[in-house]
Amino acid sequence: MHRTGRLDAAQGDICYALLCGKINQMLQLLGFIIDCPDSMKLAAFYSEVTGRAIMEGSHDSFAGITLGEIDLTFQRVEDYRPPIWPDDEHPKQYHLDFEVDEIEPEQRRVVKLGATLQKDFIGPEGYGWQVYTDPAGHPFCLCRHEGVTWTDKGVVWP
Repeated sequence: MHRTGRLDAAQGDICYALLCGKINQMLQLLGFIIDCPDSMKLAAFYSEVTGRAIMEGSHDSFAGITLGEIDLTFQRVEDYRPPIWPDDEHPKQYHLDFEVDEIEPEQRRVVKLGATLQKDFIGPEGYGWQVYTDPAGHPFCLCRHEGVTWTDKGVVWP
């Protein structure tokens, strides 16, 4: 889901409490596992996209990269059938959003790495998103939201 609005006060309080550890949660997301025909190839693609190293111990059946506290991992599946965006016969079941400072340089970079541009939703002011598919056919978006600023610690939302 793309960020299109602001949290209301109650949602903001809950999010703040979760981020600051003020709610005793008994659940933590460890990883996001993506089925694919070649786990090392897809790990290499997302390693280049994100600038993160492939995890130690990765192999032909299971590979990944660590993004903060969450691992993005790739699991080899026999007879893998890729999603076909936007076709409903093999629909996407998720997609990844990457906020970028500038669309055009990142577009050139991900295409060079093996992504395919599927649809462009960038408006005349340069904000919006572009839908791509990775080398295994999974959709992901490069997004540029109005008002977002970048610091040495990452993205700051308005």
